[in-house]
Amino acid sequence: MNAPAQILKDSHASPAERLWSLAADDMASVDALILDRMQSPVGLIPNLAQHLVGAGGKRLRPLLTVATSLMCGYDGDAHHKLAASVEFIHSATLLHDDVVDESELRRGKKPANLIWGNSASILVGDFLFARAFNLMVETGSMEALGILSNASSVIAEGEVQQLAALRDVKMDETAYMEVISAKTAALFAAATEVSPVIAGRPMAERTALRDYGLKLGLAFQLVDDALDYGGFESALGKSVGDDFREGKMTLPVIRAVEAANKEDAAFWHRVIVDRNQSDMDFETAISLLRKTGALDSTMDLARQYAREAREALSIFEASAWRETLEDLADYVVERIN
Repeated sequence: MNAPAQILKDSHASPAERLWSLAADDMASVDALILDRMQSPVGLIPNLAQHLVGAGGKRLRPLLTVATSLMCGYDGDAHHKLAASVEFIHSATLLHDDVVDESELRRGKKPANLIWGNSASILVGDFLFARAFNLMVETGSMEALGILSNASSVIAEGEVQQLAALRDVKMDETAYMEVISAKTAALFAAATEVSPVIAGRPMAERTALRDYGLKLGLAFQLVDDALDYGGFESALGKSVGDDFREGKMTLPVIRAVEAANKEDAAFWHRVIVDRNQSDMDFETAISLLRKTGALDSTMDLARQYAREAREALSIFEASAWRETLEDLADYVVERIN
């Protein structure tokens, strides 16, 4: 395993691509399982699901389940079903999110709800959630079922928290970190925690991998927050400026509002609370985020979480898996470049 890892390390492949290469056979099995389990005699279901699931997403979360399972020495096939479950949970939340957020782009394509309608997207999202639970049960691991089912409820709570805080310029950093810990980082944490569970590894490794996933998920979301104000749609997977147009309070905006003078505070109230936005307001927002250092400080926090994710893996023996997972933490942050 070390030899191909060294070859990959010497190439220009990203850590995510190196992980894919190391786990290629297992990920092929996961993809086949995903394709099989999203089928239904109700034709709208596979058509709509394929539009999202087959839209070229990175499969990062299921890849984490596969890679961490193999790092833990697991040699069965339950990790394939758990990885597919993770992808179905993620896809279901995206279908629901697009209805709530009214985004015009998802993974570089028109979102499913703009093609088939909101009702169809919500119901197919429910179908994918159900499929995820079918797969979890088939593994026979009650602990893994408990981890992923709990993550599903936490994600839903985070989405509701975010919805309740929409256009609330008084939202503070503590409340926001609670939201992203739930709506984004919880699934990353669950995706990695199930691996030592099915591999029968010690509790210390389970705790370490949960911490790795959690910190990686927080870094991932904070970078997305920053990318929304000046990143590339190809890196973000949705339209740049969506958070601004929807009136979402993300960390860069929270920090800019905290540092705002009276004039700038009035601007944020108009564009976020009143949603009275002109064509030039997005550029003004970016200027204020840069002036206050809000984008830079958000990225600094993302880098801190990435470092903590790397450190969580120190409990594991050196291997191609550990090295590439460590590098992935840095890549999640530096993809903004």
